[in-house]
Amino acid sequence: MKKPKLAVWKFSSCDGCQLSLLDCEDELLTVADKVDFAYFLEATRAKLKGPYDISLVEGSVTTPEEVERIQKVRKQSKVLITIGACATAGGIQSLKNFANVDDFINTVYAHPEFIDTLETSTPIAEHVKVDLELRGCPIDKRQLLETLGALLVGRKPNLPNHSQCMECKMSGTVCVMVAKGQPCLGPICHAGCGNICPSIDRGCYGCFGPKELPNVPALTEKLSDLGMTKKQRHDVLRTFNAAAFAKVENGHG
Repeated sequence: MKKPKLAVWKFSSCDGCQLSLLDCEDELLTVADKVDFAYFLEATRAKLKGPYDISLVEGSVTTPEEVERIQKVRKQSKVLITIGACATAGGIQSLKNFANVDDFINTVYAHPEFIDTLETSTPIAEHVKVDLELRGCPIDKRQLLETLGALLVGRKPNLPNHSQCMECKMSGTVCVMVAKGQPCLGPICHAGCGNICPSIDRGCYGCFGPKELPNVPALTEKLSDLGMTKKQRHDVLRTFNAAAFAKVENGHG
């Protein structure tokens, strides 16, 4: 049987989620045996023409060129999967959505006239149809392997859809917010990281973004009771998934 063609695309991002695929190490050999890496500049200079059976897209849309390019990627892809907080929620660069972009450009760049950027950083799904999202900053390599394996055998990927709080309970991790009074986004965020921060007595930072129907008002009230100011509450929500949490705060999530 002909191997499916896999393409990995980069938009505005740090490459961390692409590196998660390379970090699969031994498992990567098995993946490479089952697919043809048709386009993956992080790993190979080989370029095969589309169409592609599976496209993994990292990064958000932040430039006019990227608006056009994601349309081309979508047309060439049978299945398009966004990977990471940038692609699924605008990423940390979507912090610019809450500020004056021209002020940033003039402050950072010696020749701002060379910079061509949009005023906002937006997830891929705001521009094209997305078939599946893998969240996280970076993504969890186990979720990536599960997704690729499921697609290769024609089944639905088995991905967690519960909150980080549920992950803590299943792991027997003591709640850091109840027991130690530490701010934590666990009640409103997707699980998926492997319970990293709560297991070492740190509150969840929300790397995997807001879960479905998050009760943000209830959590922000609790964070206020723990001594966080309004600015601190906004700051803790506007990190890896700033654009997604902005929708939630505005009542659209």
